[in-house]
Amino acid sequence: MCGIVGYVGARHAAPVLLDGLSRLEYRGYDSAGIAVVGAEGRFSLVRRKGRVAALESARALAGNCGIGHTRWATHGAPSERNAHPHRYQNVCLVHNGILENAASLKEACLARGERFSSDTDSEVAVHLIARFLQEEGELLRAVARATALLSGSYAFAVLCEGREEIVCARRRSPLLVAAGEGEAFAASDAAAFPGAGRRAYALEDGEFARLTRAGVEVFDAHLQRAERAFFPLPEEGASSQKGAFRHFMRKEIAEVPMAAQRSLSAARKMANSQLCEVLCQTKYLHIVACGTAYHSGLCMKVAAESLARVPTEVFLASEYRYADPIVPAGGLTIAVSQSGETADTLAAAELAKERGSTLLALTNVEHSSLSRLADVCLFTRAGQEIAVAATKSFSAQLAALYALVVRLAEARGRGAPRLRNVAALCRAAIGAGEGTRAWAPSFTGARSVFFLGRGADRCAALEGSLKLKEVSYLPGEGYAAGELKHGTLALVDEGTPVVALVCDRALADKTMNAVHEVYARGAPVFLVTPFAELARAKEVRGSVLLPACAPVFSPLVSVIPLQLLAYHVAVAMGRDPDKPRNLAKSVTVE
Repeated sequence: MCGIVGYVGARHAAPVLLDGLSRLEYRGYDSAGIAVVGAEGRFSLVRRKGRVAALESARALAGNCGIGHTRWATHGAPSERNAHPHRYQNVCLVHNGILENAASLKEACLARGERFSSDTDSEVAVHLIARFLQEEGELLRAVARATALLSGSYAFAVLCEGREEIVCARRRSPLLVAAGEGEAFAASDAAAFPGAGRRAYALEDGEFARLTRAGVEVFDAHLQRAERAFFPLPEEGASSQKGAFRHFMRKEIAEVPMAAQRSLSAARKMANSQLCEVLCQTKYLHIVACGTAYHSGLCMKVAAESLARVPTEVFLASEYRYADPIVPAGGLTIAVSQSGETADTLAAAELAKERGSTLLALTNVEHSSLSRLADVCLFTRAGQEIAVAATKSFSAQLAALYALVVRLAEARGRGAPRLRNVAALCRAAIGAGEGTRAWAPSFTGARSVFFLGRGADRCAALEGSLKLKEVSYLPGEGYAAGELKHGTLALVDEGTPVVALVCDRALADKTMNAVHEVYARGAPVFLVTPFAELARAKEVRGSVLLPACAPVFSPLVSVIPLQLLAYHVAVAMGRDPDKPRNLAKSVTVE
């Protein structure tokens, strides 16, 4: 979600901040701003509603120390008034997270005669810090006193006029600090400041950092200096460029074959080494995740119960954290999150651990909060994903989870289909899926869209529906084909395209019954299947013929045409598939 950047060093801060914010645009946001401490020690602050490009005039600001922010609205509407950084007196800050007791703290500030200039919860924090700075005289101590009063989540980067330093604080919202030669950085994400020779550290909850030209100092919750191990930042790679593609989403679909193959290979190595003992002892699987990651968990459930005969439950992390879940002995909880920072998934994972479960993290980010929490980590190898809608990261998750299922089945003396030629299968699915471009006119004027399937196909249908909603804004639903006649059929007519997935021969006739039912009510029907004879059925207006794949693993290939369909429909409707409205790449608040 929101993105933080901070810089102090010999260079002018504004260009560094703007370049960092541009690299964080993929996270999703509605406004942006920067603040720089100038040569005379005074703030220069520029904020705009809309894209980072609207800040380009701020590139000329003089000063070597500054902070920047891309905001995803929580408290207060998207506007220049509510954009960060926020300033009060001689203090300026940027904030990610939600302050749950902001209302009561604001009342106390107003009672002291203080005036507010925004509708955000974040502005309360800058008021507190400014007041404590008058008493303490030291920015670090002022920030520490203010955070002691706050409930909720926060990552702060704070400036003070007349001082060339940035103070950072973190609680349940990700924040990294990094040092180069004669300069220091802060960011929500390592992608903001790639560079050879720079080393970074991810702050833990309750920790603070002070950034100066001399480098980075880390402090514990008691403000005692703490020695921490820093990791090298990667150099900027090709993943941050579109290359020959018009959009990152389309580029990242093209990268699915290698992302899946690399993740499969990495998972196989893990499952045959340190994970082996954990898997052999596993009697139950619980999977906690949100959104696309939740759908990858549903796909794993089908495979794990079919092949390994291990009882598996998949939970929406946002529901799990507020339920009273039964966590049986001998269970393994798998928390799935592309970023490793999804707030609901982190909270669910913590709860599972508290109740005695072994925790396996499946994430694409090695130094994430989730990876630090877990007992065992399995990293997907999708590379950086910039488009908000997950594509290659979903395929990477599937490949890794299916590799675990195969190992789990083998540990129980059960056979399982081989996962072979995954990259080739995915490439064939991309080639076939490009045919969905011709389907777009049938979708652009649709009232709603239904995706149907049974078994593993139903899981793929759910993800296909989500992708279309995310990037085209068309309402729709992924649905179990057999449930269609229990109510939802009332919504089907000639204005509701239906996409049916039929990848399991044993279920084909039953799913085709649903195809007959929607066709009889005028719905245009589109089919995704490896079976040529079904693709030729008179009811089918358009089809994608998939390469043959074991039905239990079929979402690896069947979802790809659905991703391409969502992309082509979004483009045909004039949407930006990389930056869908109201959505964020990494949901780091509740």
